[in-house]
Amino acid sequence: MRRLFRRHQVEPEAAGEAAARAAVTVAPVERDLQAAAFFDVDNTMMRGASIYHFARGLATRGMFTTSDLLKFAVGQAVFRLRGNENPEHIAVARETALAFVAGAKVDDVVRLGEEIYDEVMADRIWGGTRALAQSHLDTGQRVWLVTATPVELARVIAQRLGLTGALGTVAETSDGVYTGRLVGDLLHGPAKAEAVRALARREGLDLTRCTAYSDSANDLPMLSLVGQAVAINPDSELREHARKHDWPIKDFRTGRKATLTALPIAAGVGAVAGGVAAGIALRRHYRGQS
Repeated sequence: MRRLFRRHQVEPEAAGEAAARAAVTVAPVERDLQAAAFFDVDNTMMRGASIYHFARGLATRGMFTTSDLLKFAVGQAVFRLRGNENPEHIAVARETALAFVAGAKVDDVVRLGEEIYDEVMADRIWGGTRALAQSHLDTGQRVWLVTATPVELARVIAQRLGLTGALGTVAETSDGVYTGRLVGDLLHGPAKAEAVRALARREGLDLTRCTAYSDSANDLPMLSLVGQAVAINPDSELREHARKHDWPIKDFRTGRKATLTALPIAAGVGAVAGGVAAGIALRRHYRGQS
């Protein structure tokens, strides 16, 4: 009897793999290859601006001063209160950020992004929005983040949340180092819709069966592109548009938290301003190493 037991004994790894295969085949989720969900990040999936939180994480590492960060935060708040985004201001801020980030290593940005997500961003994910994303995954649909945030940071967020992937602003690189130029432009406004349209062509998606989520009227081109649009924590303009077109509205903000959340981000401007802060930090870091 003892000899028979030994003969049929298996290694834990093999047993684990066998159990996992069995669990998958018990009640598989059928993949829906033609439908997907697209989520904006800042103030939709996450409280505040992801790039701003990234800059904060760099500040705690002593890579630039908190007064620098405060200047960018105030600038973002001013843009938010004005309710507009001056294209000239965006262009200047974008070029400044790119100039500062030139020479930074992509691997370093990804590594810092992973660290800072775990330290700063994870607790700022809206539970309600995360549940919506999971509901799409549970039905076999793919879920993509669509954001003006640099694509490297957007991918980190998507990976940490267990999502399919991310569409973000693409900075040009050469041999794993940022050149200081963009590939195209900021993924903001109409550019988001174009990115979703291009992804749909590549992945064979039927956009009439897709869903998009955002907090900002700046994302109306993307929201209007799909079969179902949902306003999450919407600004006043998007809320009015959603009501007019019978789009679902979900607001996960409450009381004082809602007021505080509105300040750190002004859509494209907020992402660029945070990018400037992050760029300054990385530039100073690399100068200190040379």
